[in-house]
Amino acid sequence: MHLERLGEVMKLYSYWRSTTSYRVRIALNLKGLSYETCPVNLVVGEQRARDYTALNPGKGVPTLVLDDGTVLTQSLAIIEYLDATVPEPPLLPTEPLRRARIQAAAQTIAMDIHPINNLKVLTHLKTQMGLTADGQLDWFRHWMTEGFAAYQDLLPKGVAFSFGDSPDLADICLVAQLYNAHRWGVDMSPFPHLLEIEERALSLAAFNDARPENQPDAA
Repeated sequence: MHLERLGEVMKLYSYWRSTTSYRVRIALNLKGLSYETCPVNLVVGEQRARDYTALNPGKGVPTLVLDDGTVLTQSLAIIEYLDATVPEPPLLPTEPLRRARIQAAAQTIAMDIHPINNLKVLTHLKTQMGLTADGQLDWFRHWMTEGFAAYQDLLPKGVAFSFGDSPDLADICLVAQLYNAHRWGVDMSPFPHLLEIEERALSLAAFNDARPENQPDAA
Protein backbone atom coordinates (compact mmCIF):
# COMPACT_ATOMS: atom_id res chain seq x y z
CA MET A 1 0.00 0.00 0.00
CA HIS A 2 1.30 3.46 -0.91
CA LEU A 3 -0.55 6.05 1.13
CA GLU A 4 0.17 8.98 -1.15
CA ARG A 5 -1.05 7.13 -4.23
CA LEU A 6 -4.31 6.40 -2.48
CA GLY A 7 -4.75 10.12 -1.93
CA GLU A 8 -4.83 9.80 1.84
CA VAL A 9 -4.09 12.85 3.93
CA MET A 10 -3.01 11.94 7.41
CA LYS A 11 -3.24 14.09 10.54
CA LEU A 12 -0.13 14.48 12.63
CA TYR A 13 -0.76 15.74 16.14
CA SER A 14 2.50 17.31 17.20
CA TYR A 15 4.24 20.08 19.10
CA TRP A 16 6.77 22.13 17.21
CA ARG A 17 9.60 21.62 19.69
CA SER A 18 8.89 17.96 20.34
CA THR A 19 11.83 15.90 19.09
CA THR A 20 9.63 12.83 18.72
CA SER A 21 7.27 14.81 16.50
CA TYR A 22 10.31 16.09 14.60
CA ARG A 23 11.32 12.47 13.89
CA VAL A 24 7.96 11.63 12.38
CA ARG A 25 7.85 14.81 10.30
CA ILE A 26 11.21 13.89 8.78
CA ALA A 27 10.04 10.35 8.00
CA LEU A 28 6.80 11.56 6.41
CA ASN A 29 8.75 14.06 4.31
CA LEU A 30 11.33 11.49 3.21
CA LYS A 31 8.49 9.22 2.10
CA GLY A 32 6.84 12.09 0.21
CA LEU A 33 3.60 11.76 2.16
CA SER A 34 1.07 14.55 2.62
CA TYR A 35 -0.18 15.27 6.13
CA GLU A 36 -2.04 17.92 8.07
CA THR A 37 -0.35 19.26 11.19
CA CYS A 38 -2.59 19.46 14.26
CA PRO A 39 -0.70 21.37 16.97
CA VAL A 40 -0.81 20.15 20.57
CA ASN A 41 0.67 22.71 22.95
CA LEU A 42 2.51 20.66 25.54
CA VAL A 43 3.50 23.71 27.59
CA VAL A 44 -0.11 24.64 28.40
CA GLY A 45 -1.15 21.01 28.86
CA GLU A 46 -3.31 20.38 25.79
CA GLN A 47 -2.00 16.80 25.75
CA ARG A 48 -4.03 16.16 28.89
CA ALA A 49 -7.36 17.28 27.42
CA ARG A 50 -10.00 14.54 27.40
CA ASP A 51 -10.52 14.55 23.64
CA TYR A 52 -6.79 14.22 23.03
CA THR A 53 -6.18 11.48 25.59
CA ALA A 54 -8.94 9.52 23.86
CA LEU A 55 -6.57 9.45 20.87
CA ASN A 56 -3.35 9.04 22.81
CA PRO A 57 -3.68 7.65 26.36
CA GLY A 58 0.04 8.32 26.85
CA LYS A 59 -0.72 12.07 26.88
CA GLY A 60 2.13 12.85 24.54
CA VAL A 61 3.02 13.51 20.94
CA PRO A 62 3.21 12.51 18.19
CA THR A 63 -0.08 10.89 17.25
CA LEU A 64 -0.65 9.95 13.61
CA VAL A 65 -4.25 9.51 12.48
CA LEU A 66 -4.82 7.88 9.09
CA ASP A 67 -7.73 8.99 6.95
CA ASP A 68 -9.71 5.89 7.98
CA GLY A 69 -9.41 6.89 11.63
CA THR A 70 -6.66 4.45 12.54
CA VAL A 71 -4.54 5.94 15.29
CA LEU A 72 -0.81 5.32 15.72
CA THR A 73 1.33 6.53 18.62
CA GLN A 74 5.02 6.40 19.60
CA SER A 75 7.43 7.83 17.05
CA LEU A 76 9.48 4.70 16.38
CA ALA A 77 6.36 2.58 15.92
CA ILE A 78 4.92 5.19 13.55
CA ILE A 79 8.12 5.32 11.52
CA GLU A 80 8.30 1.54 11.32
CA TYR A 81 4.72 1.50 10.02
CA LEU A 82 5.54 4.12 7.41
CA ASP A 83 8.60 2.17 6.32
CA ALA A 84 6.58 -1.03 5.99
CA THR A 85 3.75 0.55 4.00
CA VAL A 86 5.82 2.97 1.91
CA PRO A 87 9.08 1.09 1.30
CA GLU A 88 10.90 3.75 -0.71
CA PRO A 89 13.18 5.23 0.33
CA PRO A 90 13.93 2.65 3.02
CA LEU A 91 14.65 3.93 6.52
CA LEU A 92 15.76 0.51 7.73
CA PRO A 93 17.49 -2.19 5.67
CA THR A 94 16.19 -5.74 5.43
CA GLU A 95 19.59 -7.33 6.12
CA PRO A 96 19.33 -8.39 9.79
CA LEU A 97 22.77 -7.39 11.12
CA ARG A 98 22.81 -3.96 9.49
CA ARG A 99 19.21 -3.39 10.57
CA ALA A 100 20.08 -4.26 14.19
CA ARG A 101 23.03 -1.88 14.22
CA ILE A 102 20.98 1.02 12.90
CA GLN A 103 18.22 0.30 15.38
CA ALA A 104 20.76 0.16 18.23
CA ALA A 105 22.03 3.64 17.35
CA ALA A 106 18.51 5.03 16.98
CA GLN A 107 17.50 3.51 20.32
CA THR A 108 20.55 5.00 22.02
CA ILE A 109 18.87 8.34 21.41
CA ALA A 110 15.21 7.33 21.57
CA MET A 111 15.52 5.15 24.69
CA ASP A 112 18.61 6.31 26.54
CA ILE A 113 18.56 10.10 26.02
CA HIS A 114 15.00 11.17 25.27
CA PRO A 115 12.92 9.49 28.00
CA ILE A 116 14.88 11.06 30.85
CA ASN A 117 15.09 14.46 29.18
CA ASN A 118 11.48 15.00 28.17
CA LEU A 119 9.17 17.64 29.55
CA LYS A 120 7.23 15.51 32.03
CA VAL A 121 10.41 14.18 33.64
CA LEU A 122 11.93 17.64 33.96
CA THR A 123 8.67 19.00 35.34
CA HIS A 124 8.61 16.27 37.97
CA LEU A 125 12.25 16.90 38.90
CA LYS A 126 11.46 20.59 39.30
CA THR A 127 8.15 20.42 41.14
CA GLN A 128 8.62 17.27 43.20
CA MET A 129 12.38 17.04 43.67
CA GLY A 130 13.26 20.73 43.84
CA LEU A 131 15.71 20.72 40.95
CA THR A 132 16.86 24.26 40.16
CA ALA A 133 17.02 25.77 36.65
CA ASP A 134 20.79 25.25 36.62
CA GLY A 135 20.28 21.71 37.84
CA GLN A 136 17.88 21.02 34.99
CA LEU A 137 20.44 22.27 32.45
CA ASP A 138 23.13 20.08 34.00
CA TRP A 139 20.77 17.12 33.82
CA PHE A 140 19.95 17.78 30.16
CA ARG A 141 23.56 18.24 29.14
CA HIS A 142 24.92 15.26 31.06
CA TRP A 143 22.58 12.68 29.54
CA MET A 144 22.86 14.09 26.03
CA THR A 145 26.65 14.06 26.22
CA GLU A 146 26.63 10.48 27.48
CA GLY A 147 24.29 9.40 24.72
CA PHE A 148 26.08 11.21 21.90
CA ALA A 149 29.39 9.63 22.94
CA ALA A 150 27.84 6.16 22.75
CA TYR A 151 26.14 6.96 19.44
CA GLN A 152 29.32 8.26 17.84
CA ASP A 153 31.23 5.13 18.86
CA LEU A 154 28.66 2.94 17.09
CA LEU A 155 29.18 4.53 13.68
CA PRO A 156 31.21 3.13 10.78
CA LYS A 157 33.80 5.23 8.98
CA GLY A 158 33.75 6.64 5.47
CA VAL A 159 30.04 7.21 4.86
CA ALA A 160 28.09 10.44 4.46
CA PHE A 161 25.42 9.78 7.07
CA SER A 162 25.38 7.59 10.17
CA PHE A 163 25.45 4.22 8.45
CA GLY A 164 25.51 4.88 4.72
CA ASP A 165 25.32 7.43 1.97
CA SER A 166 21.61 8.13 2.49
CA PRO A 167 19.77 8.97 5.73
CA ASP A 168 18.05 6.27 7.76
CA LEU A 169 16.24 5.87 11.07
CA ALA A 170 19.38 6.60 13.08
CA ASP A 171 19.92 9.92 11.30
CA ILE A 172 16.29 10.89 11.91
CA CYS A 173 16.70 10.35 15.66
CA LEU A 174 20.11 12.04 15.72
CA VAL A 175 19.09 15.24 13.92
CA ALA A 176 16.00 15.67 16.08
CA GLN A 177 18.02 15.22 19.28
CA LEU A 178 20.71 17.63 18.10
CA TYR A 179 18.05 20.33 17.99
CA ASN A 180 17.73 19.99 21.76
CA ALA A 181 21.49 19.83 22.18
CA HIS A 182 21.90 23.21 20.50
CA ARG A 183 18.93 24.63 22.36
CA TRP A 184 20.31 23.67 25.76
CA GLY A 185 23.94 24.53 25.09
CA VAL A 186 25.50 21.07 25.02
CA ASP A 187 29.23 21.23 24.26
CA MET A 188 29.42 19.54 20.86
CA SER A 189 33.17 19.93 20.38
CA PRO A 190 33.76 16.21 21.12
CA PHE A 191 31.30 15.26 18.36
CA PRO A 192 32.39 16.86 15.08
CA HIS A 193 31.27 13.84 13.06
CA LEU A 194 27.72 14.16 14.38
CA LEU A 195 27.65 17.82 13.39
CA GLU A 196 28.83 16.90 9.89
CA ILE A 197 25.97 14.42 9.58
CA GLU A 198 23.53 17.03 10.83
CA GLU A 199 24.73 19.58 8.27
CA ARG A 200 24.32 17.10 5.40
CA ALA A 201 20.88 16.05 6.61
CA LEU A 202 19.57 19.59 7.03
CA SER A 203 20.64 20.41 3.48
CA LEU A 204 17.89 18.00 2.37
CA ALA A 205 14.38 19.43 2.04
CA ALA A 206 12.83 16.53 3.99
CA PHE A 207 14.88 17.43 7.06
CA ASN A 208 14.85 21.19 6.62
CA ASP A 209 11.08 21.38 6.18
CA ALA A 210 10.65 19.33 9.37
CA ARG A 211 12.70 21.73 11.51
CA PRO A 212 10.83 22.98 14.59
CA GLU A 213 11.10 26.62 13.52
CA ASN A 214 9.41 25.79 10.20
CA GLN A 215 6.23 24.44 11.82
CA PRO A 216 2.90 26.30 11.83
CA ASP A 217 2.75 26.40 15.63
CA ALA A 218 6.33 27.66 16.09
CA ALA A 219 6.37 30.42 18.68
